[in-house]
Amino acid sequence: MGTWQLVAVGLLMLLGLLGVLIPGVPGPAAVWAAVVWWALTEKTGLAWWLLMGATALLLLNQTLKLLLPGRRMRESGVPWRTLYIGGGACVVGFFVVPVLGAPLGFVAGVYGAERARLGGHGAAWASTRTAMRAIGLGVLIELFACLLVLGAWIGAVVAG
Repeated sequence: MGTWQLVAVGLLMLLGLLGVLIPGVPGPAAVWAAVVWWALTEKTGLAWWLLMGATALLLLNQTLKLLLPGRRMRESGVPWRTLYIGGGACVVGFFVVPVLGAPLGFVAGVYGAERARLGGHGAAWASTRTAMRAIGLGVLIELFACLLVLGAWIGAVVAG
């Protein structure tokens, strides 16, 4: 693989890392696509093993990202309806204020739903903080998995 292709694969992986933090950009999918591109070009045993490991890790990442934050919110008493309202407000916020509106819309939607459900600012804000921590945990899980794949790829490129 040429230097320019390695740079392009690395840039795609960096885009994937940014995609974990920016709503609307599929971060893990971009990281995985970069590994696929590299493995299909390299065609070595190391490249195929890295592709299999990255695939397994990113699938595990998707499972953990869905299970752990949801469990945490259920334990704290935040209902699913609140999360659906927050998700809808996230989508609306994304189009009203591009990119930054998504997290702001989510927070506003969760707070509004919890304020209506619980009837007060203090309890609603506590539920909103719990939901934000849970979503943040999902983002950290995803970021960690993508960083592991990126680190393994760098190690494979240096070793190869």
